[in-house]
Amino acid sequence: MFKGVGTALITPFKGNGEVDYDLFEKILDHQLENNIDALVVLGTTGESPTVHLEERKELTKIAVAKADGEVPVIIGTGTNDTVKVIEMNKLAEEQGADGLLIVTPYYNKTSQAGLVDHYTHIASQTELPIIAYNVPSRTGVNIEPETFKKMAEMEDNIAAIKEASGDMSQILNVIEIARNSKTIFSGNDDQALPLMLCGGSGVISVFSNLMPGVMKKITSHILAGDYQAARDLHYKYLKLMRLIFVDVNPIPIKFAMQQIGLSNNNLRRPLINLSPENQQLILDEMKELDIV
Repeated sequence: MFKGVGTALITPFKGNGEVDYDLFEKILDHQLENNIDALVVLGTTGESPTVHLEERKELTKIAVAKADGEVPVIIGTGTNDTVKVIEMNKLAEEQGADGLLIVTPYYNKTSQAGLVDHYTHIASQTELPIIAYNVPSRTGVNIEPETFKKMAEMEDNIAAIKEASGDMSQILNVIEIARNSKTIFSGNDDQALPLMLCGGSGVISVFSNLMPGVMKKITSHILAGDYQAARDLHYKYLKLMRLIFVDVNPIPIKFAMQQIGLSNNNLRRPLINLSPENQQLILDEMKELDIV
């Protein structure tokens, strides 16, 4: 689907709660000017559970128009209702999306056999490539390596996995059994370096909302075999990468982007703004790195 870095984009809101489409276009311009490798719209970072249907259509339409075929636009369509996922996929297809990011079912969850059935049924209803999104800390269910291997062998367009389990032993197992035929992305910024060094293809990044050029350089250095340069940048920005997750995503990244004029720091309930103490932690590190 892509190699390098795809940004899991925020969805900006106005003070009255409406989507700020003008600011969204500026965010997209910032990404494209920094040669990002993919745009990921309406994932967790995009507050997808609280984005309404018509807003979803418009955000997808804008992203596809901005990308203009230069980079893939991947739309988050996952829910815990298989039928609804298929409906959301059709909307993404109609708006010209290039791929789909589909999280595991949450709350009602399902078994490993149920995951195979869920993903393969969805894949059979679309021609777009699918990235399965494994984030058990949010969903309560884990895609085990053999489960991913089984479902990916059954449907060719289950093309990749975004691994945000945080379990490097599991991630290495996924890479070992699937990397020759499928793409493995890190779902955690601080694990992008080790995952790619071990055979993964890239990262779907929250941090690159703020610093797309930095994540692009890190991943490009790895892909080019310049591992020392990649390590140097990784460790320079590692503290800030971690601070971006000091509270529930996307609360901290929206605050950080406000400091560079690319967010008005509005969230939709149940999310609330970052505490003053955590704001200061992020500001201090941004100043230390001469970002603000």
